[in-house]
Parts: sequence; C-alpha cells; structure tokens
Amino acid sequence: MFTGIVEGLGEIVKKAPLSRGVRFEIRAPFDLSDTKLGDSIAVNGACLTVVDLRGDTFAVDVSPETLSRTTLGTLTPGEKVNLERALRLGDRLGGHLVSGHVDGIGEVTRREEKGEFIFYRVRLPQGLSRYVIEKGSIAIDGISLTVNRVYDHEIELAIIPHTAKLTTMGFRRPGDRVNIEVDLIGKYVERLLGPYQGRGIDEEFLRRTGFWED
Repeated sequence: MFTGIVEGLGEIVKKAPLSRGVRFEIRAPFDLSDTKLGDSIAVNGACLTVVDLRGDTFAVDVSPETLSRTTLGTLTPGEKVNLERALRLGDRLGGHLVSGHVDGIGEVTRREEKGEFIFYRVRLPQGLSRYVIEKGSIAIDGISLTVNRVYDHEIELAIIPHTAKLTTMGFRRPGDRVNIEVDLIGKYVERLLGPYQGRGIDEEFLRRTGFWED
C-alpha cells in the first residue's frame, strides 16, 4: 500500500529483456540501506518487488500483465521515474490510499502554465471515469492528485510548483501516456453494491445491511 506522495525521481539505469517480461535497474535518489529484497517500491505508480540491491540501485522484474496495463514497457535508460516505498504502519497518510495496481493508461491532452501552476487535462481509459469525482483523489504515475474538474472522459488537474519539481508531472506534454489508478474506495463500493444495482436504496435495504434500526 502507498500514499501517492512521491519520494523522489529515480533514473532507469538498465533495461534487460526476460523470457516474457523485463528487468529494470533503477537508481534511487534516497538511501536504500533499510530496503531489503522482497520489499515493494512503486515505480510510476506500479507496485514492483525489489529483486536485487547494489548501493543506490535496485532491480525489479516486470511481468507481461504489468507491461500490458502500464507504460513501463516504453521506459528506456536515462528516463526519470516516480518512486515511492511502501507505506509502513504508523506513517502519515499524506495523500490517499494507493494500491500500486494500475487500472489503465491515460493520455495528457492539454498543458497550460498559469503563473507558478501547471494545468493539465488527462483523458481517462474507457470505463474509469465513473470512479472519478470533482475534488476527489486520483493517482497519475503514482502521484496523489486532486481532481479539479471532470469533463466526460477527461479530468483537469492543477500541479503546484513543488509537485512539478519533484515528479514527472513537471515535464509531461500533450500526447504523453500516463498510468492511472482511480480511488480504491470507489471500486470497493461498486463491488459491494453490485448485487443491488437497479433495486435502489430504500428502508428495507438499509435494515437488511445494518444501516437502519427501528
């Protein structure tokens, strides 16, 4: 589990093909002395497992499933990536609950700089817009962001200077593809209410599910 608060920009040092996937070696901008094999690190929002450690560099293997659902397969040596180590019990939840399981790939459609801020529009993959609400949370390349506005299948985001400096959002341009993870809570609510869709929420439903007492 992650928070969407990026710890820093890592750099892809090496990309090597596996039998069906890819192995990346990534240089981290933070101390890895307390990181061990098997730990989880989110790379551009995708939760990956550390399989090797050498000084300030760690390696991760990316499966075919992850390659098909994320932009990781397009990364090349020298590129910068957002990094966040897994949340520890007792840590502050500065962003929102992020699982590191990318829902799909979006596309930047507009970038506009207004003073110190950068305003983006991002087109969401088919079927994900129903989970997004105005002023709700969304993870873009692993960054916890607040949705300013929702336009059908597009959203508007305002990026503050701090976020632009410390994450990949600072140099995103129209046409760039980004990893999208919608709010985890919305997906769980939809799943739980699935059997009751079309039946409405009335007193009988609330009593049966324990939300109403006479």
